[in-house]
Amino acid sequence: MSKCEQCIVREFSALKTLSKDELITMSNCKTAITIKKGEAIFSEGENVNGVFCVKEGVCKMTKLSANGKDQIVKLTQKGELLGQRSLISDEPANLSAIAVEDMQVCFIPKSEILGFFNKNNNFSMSLMKSVCGDLKDADDTLVNLAQKNVKERLAQTLLYLEETFGVLEDKSLRLQLSRDEIASIIGTATESCIRLLSEFKKLGLIELQGKKITILDRMKLKRIVE
Repeated sequence: MSKCEQCIVREFSALKTLSKDELITMSNCKTAITIKKGEAIFSEGENVNGVFCVKEGVCKMTKLSANGKDQIVKLTQKGELLGQRSLISDEPANLSAIAVEDMQVCFIPKSEILGFFNKNNNFSMSLMKSVCGDLKDADDTLVNLAQKNVKERLAQTLLYLEETFGVLEDKSLRLQLSRDEIASIIGTATESCIRLLSEFKKLGLIELQGKKITILDRMKLKRIVE
């Protein structure tokens, strides 16, 4: 793991507002962790006692619903901080963070983060803006679930996965999610998700090969969303 002051991913979060001395201090107290695909970084209800900075990989933030199923609330990528809302509210984690692929994360203890929070106004403001951004995203997700039908949500999700995480050399989506995971994102049963993906394939919008999904007609998908 590189030193915090040399790590480029800090530019994607509130950590970019820390001074060089603060970054060196953080570097001396952080813990570098490798998380394997499917493992939990932390679980809902757990006292996190710090924040995790994603250096490599993607994780899904999930909430256990009343019927015992995990609802994917958000996908996070490198540079993002996990656990910041729990740190500020001083409450157990409201979501679980599960690795979708192998990940490298750095854990920064709560005492250090709160020290920066109290001494560096730019850092505290940036952290608060980030939490507010998460709340805005949650509002948008709620509206989408209420106002868009399942077909529209699936089209929107496929476009989001391509725009946010990119594609492989064969043009398939880089982030390969299971049908269960896609269904969890769009808020429907796995069977319905599979049926809609097959329908999109028949319409020539996408190509399916195992877990691989390739978008063939981006404009038609956008028209479905709109």
